[in-house]
Amino acid sequence: MKKIGIGYENYKEFIDDNMYYVDKTLLIRDLVEKGGKVTLFTRPRRFGKTLALSMLRTFFEKEYDCEGKVLDNRRYFEGMNIMDAPEGILSMMGRYPVIKLSLKSAKQSDFREAALQLREEIASEFDRHLYLQGSDKLTKADVSRFISLSIPKDRDKIKGEDEFKAEIGRYATALKTLSTYLKKHHGEKVIVLIDEYDVPLENAYYEGFYKEMVGFIRSLFESVLKTNDALLFGVVTGCLRISKESIFTGMNHLLINSIRDDDFAEGFGFTEQETEAMLRDYGLANRIPEVKKWYDGYLFGKTEIYNPWSVTKYVRSIVISGREFPEPYWANTSSNAIIKDLVWQADEKIRRQLDVLIGGGTIEKEIHEDITYDDVHESEDNLWNFLFFTGYMRKESERTDGEKIFLTMRIPNIEIRSIYRSQISAWFNKQVKDTNKGELNKAVLEGNTDGIADYVSGLLAKSISVFDSGELFYHGFFLSLLYEVPGYAPRSNREEGDGRPDIVLYPDRPHDPAIIFEIKVRKKFSEMEAGLQEACDQIIDKKYEEGVLDDGYLGVKSYGICFCKKSCIVGACPRKLGIS
Repeated sequence: MKKIGIGYENYKEFIDDNMYYVDKTLLIRDLVEKGGKVTLFTRPRRFGKTLALSMLRTFFEKEYDCEGKVLDNRRYFEGMNIMDAPEGILSMMGRYPVIKLSLKSAKQSDFREAALQLREEIASEFDRHLYLQGSDKLTKADVSRFISLSIPKDRDKIKGEDEFKAEIGRYATALKTLSTYLKKHHGEKVIVLIDEYDVPLENAYYEGFYKEMVGFIRSLFESVLKTNDALLFGVVTGCLRISKESIFTGMNHLLINSIRDDDFAEGFGFTEQETEAMLRDYGLANRIPEVKKWYDGYLFGKTEIYNPWSVTKYVRSIVISGREFPEPYWANTSSNAIIKDLVWQADEKIRRQLDVLIGGGTIEKEIHEDITYDDVHESEDNLWNFLFFTGYMRKESERTDGEKIFLTMRIPNIEIRSIYRSQISAWFNKQVKDTNKGELNKAVLEGNTDGIADYVSGLLAKSISVFDSGELFYHGFFLSLLYEVPGYAPRSNREEGDGRPDIVLYPDRPHDPAIIFEIKVRKKFSEMEAGLQEACDQIIDKKYEEGVLDDGYLGVKSYGICFCKKSCIVGACPRKLGIS
C-alpha cells in the first residue's frame, strides 16, 4: 500500500515518495478555462489549498536545477487526469515564471514582527529566483535592486518607526518588482500564487493591529495583482472572503469562488467517490458509513464534500496505528477561537439556536460574503456567516427574498459537533464554577428539596444543551455543585451496602447526617415522578443507608433526583424502619 502522507504540502513529494494522492490535477484545466485574471478560492482550513497551489506551480513553472538547466516536470503528471486535457493546456506545462508566496507564518503578536516576517517570506521568493542576478535581460540597476530585496535588512538594525516604515514600504511593492524582472528574463508573463492570504489578517484582528495589517496587505496585493502588466494570472487562497473595500480595493477583475459556487467544487476536499475509493484501497470499505457520519457533510456548490484532512488521518490511524475508533482530527488543528467567541458571548437567543443545532436541527440566516474580521462581532448574522464560510456550518437549502439570500444551515457532522460541545462544556463548567452556591448549600443542609430543584434547574436553564450523554453528564454536573457544601466531602460511586450510590456527602462532624443522592434521567417530563420513585426504591433495595451507617456515621438522609432536559425534581426518600 502507498504511504499515507500526513502534513505534506509539496506536490512533488507525493509523487517522488509514491504517496497516496487524490488526483486534483483537473483544477489546472478548470483554472485555465474558467478562472479569472485573479481567482480567489475560499475554503475551510485543511481542505488542500496549499497542496493545490504546489501542484499548480509544479505544472506551470519553468524551473531550473542547480546547474541552470531547465527541469522537465512532465513526469509528475504521468497518469494524472490532466494529461487528457486539450493540447493547448498541456502546452502551458513548464512554460511560465511563477511567484508563490505563503502568508501563513505571519502570526506574531504585534504589527512590527508580523510585517517583518512577511518581508522575509517575500525576500525568500527573491532568493528562489537567484538566477536573475546573472540575467543579461536585466540592467545593472535592476540587478542591484533585486539583490537588495533578496537580502532583507537585519531586524536588529532597523531603528525607530520611520526606518521600520521605510523597510516595510520597500517590500509592499516587491512582488510587482520581482514579476517585472521575471517577465524581462523569460519573455513570458508571470503566474502569481498566494496562499493563506487571510491568516495575517485573522491574527492581527485577535492581536489588536488589524488596520495596520490591512494597509500592508492591500498595498502588496494592489501592486502585484491590480496594476501589473507582467501578470498572466493570479490565484489566491484563504478561508474567508474579505470584502473588496478592505483588501481588494478596485480589483474589478477579481473572480471570487467560495463554497457556494458550483464551478471548481471538486478542486478542494474529497468527493464522496474519492473518499470511498481511498477507503476501499486500504481495505476499509466496511467503514464507509462511519466515515460519512463523522467527516462528510460539506456542500461545495451542489457537490458533497468530505474533510480531506480528517479522512486521511482516519485511514492512517486505523491502517498504521491500529486505532479502532474515529476522532475529531480537524478539531485539533487550530484554536477554534470563533466557536469559543460564539458560545462564551452568546445571549439567550443564540443559546436557543445552539440548542437546536446541537440537537441536530437547523436554523435560517441571511448570508452575505463581503465581511471583514472587524465586522464579525458587529452582528449575530455576521458571526453565522463566518461560521458557514469557514466550515463550521453546512447549507441545507437556500432561498431569496428580494435582494436578500437566506440559508438554512446545520452542523455538518459528528466531528464539528464535538467542537461545539467542547466549547459549550468549557463555558458551562466556568458558569458552574463562578456561580455563588450559597443558596444551594443552604437548601442541601436544610433538606429543602424545592430549593435544590429550583437552584439546579435555574442553572441548567442558562446553559446550552449537551445532554445526549445522559445520566453521566447530570451526575458530573450535580457532583461539581456539591464540593462547596460546608462540613461535607462528596464522594461518587463509592461502594455502600449492596451497590454504589451515585453521590454521598460524608460529614466532617459525627453528629451531622450523611446525605445520599441517587440520580435518574428521563426523556419526558411526564416520566420524572416515576424516575424519582425509582431512585428512592434503589436506595432501599441496595441498602445504601445501612452501608453508610455500618461505616460508623450516626445518621443518614436520602434523596432522589430526576433530570429531564433542563429541569430537575428532588424528593426526600422515605425513612426505612429502624434507621434514623
